[in-house]
Amino acid sequence: MTTKTITTKDISELRARTGAGIGDCKKALEETGGDMDAAAELLRKKGIAKAEKRAGRDAMQGLVFLEASDGGDFGAMVELNCETDFVAKTEAFQALGLELLAFAAAAPAGTHRLGQDGELLAAPMGGKPAGERVKEVAGVIGEAISAKRLAHFRPHGGTVGAYLHHNRQVGVLVEVAGATGPAALAMARDVALHVASADPVAVRPEDIPAEVMERERRIAEEQVAAEGKPEAIRAKIVDGKLRKFAEERALLAQPFVKDEARTVGDVVKAVPGAMVVRFARFRIGEA
Repeated sequence: MTTKTITTKDISELRARTGAGIGDCKKALEETGGDMDAAAELLRKKGIAKAEKRAGRDAMQGLVFLEASDGGDFGAMVELNCETDFVAKTEAFQALGLELLAFAAAAPAGTHRLGQDGELLAAPMGGKPAGERVKEVAGVIGEAISAKRLAHFRPHGGTVGAYLHHNRQVGVLVEVAGATGPAALAMARDVALHVASADPVAVRPEDIPAEVMERERRIAEEQVAAEGKPEAIRAKIVDGKLRKFAEERALLAQPFVKDEARTVGDVVKAVPGAMVVRFARFRIGEA
């Protein structure tokens, strides 16, 4: 009966809406010709849907919760989303954010997407699995709540710089290896401020994910073809566009927000032995 191509996005949307498994969602969409409402109803009729979610209501508001030690040896951060600004200000939401922040501090080092990490969701928090605890608070508040991402940096012989915007909509952690002390901490904090503003996608050009570069290549090729450039020089122009993209979106190659005469790489090199290992940037409302 399928009348439209069923995409992974369709399946994910139906899964988020009904709580049913991937295979069941795909089958329901195929049986209903891709009609989301009809597929959700079919799953409910079959008793497969775990619960009817709030259709069309997304948790796109919320706050970033961040904690970092004064000495720069530790940093943790959580993005907690809700539907409205009002709920973000409630005591229950704030308490959950602090619970998740403590949970993040005990999680494996790195950045994690909670919705994709089954082990983390199953880990205990407040006497229950973390995923269940979030659902419990959402049920009490009566609004969709999601803990999207968390980060935990704790370097050995290095420094963590942190930045949290005054509205708590953007938070950043930066891990620097090879340097400690006041100069390293000041630099790491400056780099965190820069990351919040400039939104790089990787530390170095060569660190940009291959799928991102491939997407940019397709875009560049379409642009060059639309401009009517001669076939003989198109590949060279595309390569140039890709180099420019990598330089603009890689942290160390970007002009430093406090002094655009220097790159972020120059700022890092000013501290002997320092090297940026990784960063995490959470902004409310972003994917």
